[in-house]
Amino acid sequence: MARIELNEVAHSYLPKPGGDSDYALKRIHNVWEDGVACALLGPSGCGKTTLLNAVSGLLTPSKGRILYDGKDVTALPPEKRNIAQVFQFPVLYDTMSVFNNLAFPLRNRGIDEGAVKERVLEVAEILDLTPFLNKRAAGLAADAKQKISLGRGLVRSDVAAILFDEPLTVIDPQMKWLLRRKLKEIHEELKLTFIYVTHDQVEALTFADQVAVMFEGEMVQIGTPQDLFENPEHKFVGYFIGSPGMNFLECTLEGNKARVDGTGIELDEETAAKGRNARGKLELGIRPMYLELHANSGDGRVKAGVKGVEDLGSYRIATLMLAGQTLKARLPEDKPLPEGEVWLTFPPKWTKLFEDERLIQ
Repeated sequence: MARIELNEVAHSYLPKPGGDSDYALKRIHNVWEDGVACALLGPSGCGKTTLLNAVSGLLTPSKGRILYDGKDVTALPPEKRNIAQVFQFPVLYDTMSVFNNLAFPLRNRGIDEGAVKERVLEVAEILDLTPFLNKRAAGLAADAKQKISLGRGLVRSDVAAILFDEPLTVIDPQMKWLLRRKLKEIHEELKLTFIYVTHDQVEALTFADQVAVMFEGEMVQIGTPQDLFENPEHKFVGYFIGSPGMNFLECTLEGNKARVDGTGIELDEETAAKGRNARGKLELGIRPMYLELHANSGDGRVKAGVKGVEDLGSYRIATLMLAGQTLKARLPEDKPLPEGEVWLTFPPKWTKLFEDERLIQ
């Protein structure tokens, strides 16, 4: 296991990069402590796989250093970093048995055959692969093959870290849930350093202790799933985390109120005070689940029109219009929704203010 440090890492695929727009990674500075389970979460093209490849040694970054337990490994190839990598599609030997697939990394290092057998049986038990040990890998289902690929990383007890690059993409939804749970159990049992790349927020938030959200080559926020949901530090985090994502309304500030095209929305004193120093573009942000809907007017409520409602089984999503801007509200299935218009309450505790897409703190 290892403490992995990214020291001002940046990378461009161009031979002579100019500005920030030429970089796939832009000044990544972060530390993953020994034994952490961290997810790199973001959409396609945000730089998460590029970063994982730099950590693994498949790619040498244009700038910065990568350290394992304080040792500079930036220029070292993967085989010198003592890591295991699990890819989107299983990497294994189809003609070998499951046992021999799991044993291969150990035999390749000259480990005694008795120790190889003991370790293979231990890992097979953890991954529920014991019944398949004598079967050829070629005949197994996709989830079993991905377990073998995972096992080839786990079988080395001295591995510094295991890196996962969208490992569950080809697995059906029910099996994804089972494998995610298995990965979490393995991490809790073995305390290995796991770095997990995914574009799926459910995978990231259920698997990882710590999630790094990436956007346009930057880590825009690192935190627990609860931090990312309740206190997004960047507009993209608010939009990307949650279903549906956070509502954003362009606004101006007047005293303790955010003005949305003349409609006043009360802010708490601390948020309003910080917002008064802003000079950039202001936006008010609130999660759909925290927006309160009422049939009648009242103190602090603002009027909005109802555009439509989607019934998603256990809850509904209402699409609303407020001063010419669209927003969503999440409602329990049994909560009545007036037709035509409603009155909204923005609880100050959950109403955030953003300047130029970043949370005002």
